[in-house]
Amino acid sequence: MEQKDYYEILGVEQNVRQEEVKVSYRKLAFQYHPDRNRDNPVAVARMKEVNESYAVLADPEKRRRYDALRKTCGASAYGQFRNSYSEQDIFRGSDIHQTFEELSKAFGLRGFEDVFRESYGSGFRTFEFGKPGAFGKVFMAASGGGGGLTSNPILGGRMGRLIKYGLKKKWGIELPENGKDLHDMVTLPSNLARTGGKIAYSCRKNGKDLLVTVPSGIREAQSIRLKGMGGMGKGGGNSGDLYVKVRLRSPLLQKMKDAVKGFWPSRA
Repeated sequence: MEQKDYYEILGVEQNVRQEEVKVSYRKLAFQYHPDRNRDNPVAVARMKEVNESYAVLADPEKRRRYDALRKTCGASAYGQFRNSYSEQDIFRGSDIHQTFEELSKAFGLRGFEDVFRESYGSGFRTFEFGKPGAFGKVFMAASGGGGGLTSNPILGGRMGRLIKYGLKKKWGIELPENGKDLHDMVTLPSNLARTGGKIAYSCRKNGKDLLVTVPSGIREAQSIRLKGMGGMGKGGGNSGDLYVKVRLRSPLLQKMKDAVKGFWPSRA
C-alpha cells in the first residue's frame, strides 16, 4: 500500500492543536474544491486525501490510534491504519459535513452532499430528521463495497449504535436501516433451466409466494436475484434482496414425477 502521512497531507506538525487541524483543512478544502478545479483529476485525488486526513486527525480517538502506529511502525503507519479502518470507519462520526458545508456556503461553492456523492458514491450521505422540539442532521457512511448501501445498518459500529439508540429513545426517531438479504433454494426441471421461463416458488425464509423468471441456460448452483424480496427495511430503509440458488432436478427424478402425474387422472 502507498505510504502517506496524514500530518504531511494537511501540512501540520504532530503536536498541532485540534483547532489548527480545522484551519488547515478549510484552507486546503478551498484550494482543491472540485468547483475550483474543473477537469483536474490531480486536484480530485488531492481533495480525497485531505478529506481523509482531516477525518482522522480531527477525531481524538482515531488520532491517538494513528499516532501510536506512527511511533511503532514509522513510515508504514498509514498502511497499518488502513488495515484496521475502512473508508467508512474513517468518516463515520466525523464533523467533516459541517466544516465542509460552512466553507462551501461562505464562498458560494457546491456543498457537502453534491461533492461527496460525486467523489465517494451514494454510500456517503446525510440523514436529516425533524420532530417537534428536535431537528438535526447526521453524517452517515454506509457499510459494504461498491459505493452503495447494503443490507448492513447505515450507521455501524459502537458509535453508530449509540446514536441510533439515543435518537429513538429520546425523540422516537428511527434512522433508516436496509433489510437483510435472504438466501433460499429452488429446484428446476432441466428443460426449464435450458430454455428459460417462469416458475411458481414459495420462499421458506419469508413465506412469500413468487413467480420467478428463470433465464435460459442457467446452471446448477447459480443464483437468481429477486430485488427487494428479502428482509423488510426499517425506518424507511430499502428491503433486502432474495438470492435463490438453483438446484436441477435429475432426469430420472423428473421421469418418475411425470409418471406419477400420468398415473393419476386429472381433475375436471
